[in-house]
Amino acid sequence: MALSDEEQRLLEQMEAALAAEDPKLVNALRGTSVRRVHRRRAALAGVGFFAGLGLLIAGISITPFLSVLGFVIMVAAAVTAIYSWQHVGGNADAGNGRDRAKTSQGSRAHDGQGFMDKMEERWRRRRDEGL
Repeated sequence: MALSDEEQRLLEQMEAALAAEDPKLVNALRGTSVRRVHRRRAALAGVGFFAGLGLLIAGISITPFLSVLGFVIMVAAAVTAIYSWQHVGGNADAGNGRDRAKTSQGSRAHDGQGFMDKMEERWRRRRDEGL
């Protein structure tokens, strides 16, 4: 039995109110979050990296093909781990994750610049003074 338009609207309003009031509960009810998936993928990539390292070392004594295969596995695992870990750091499963990232960067820049920002600023000053 389908809901009427009014019932559907009321249900959507209730869902929005619940999401605004208790986002942790909403995430728990939704099941596996995107953040958890990326965290698991990063952990598996770490295991893959060490497996590739083992193949690389074993290939030295057995055959060079295993060493090359181990190296390729290590590179692929490292790229996967870095990509996944970047998504773990941010709030990827929230609807406004990008907005939160911008505000956290803005507040960090307001409180004190990050290390790389300071280094870039010093580099610009040295370059400008040298000209």
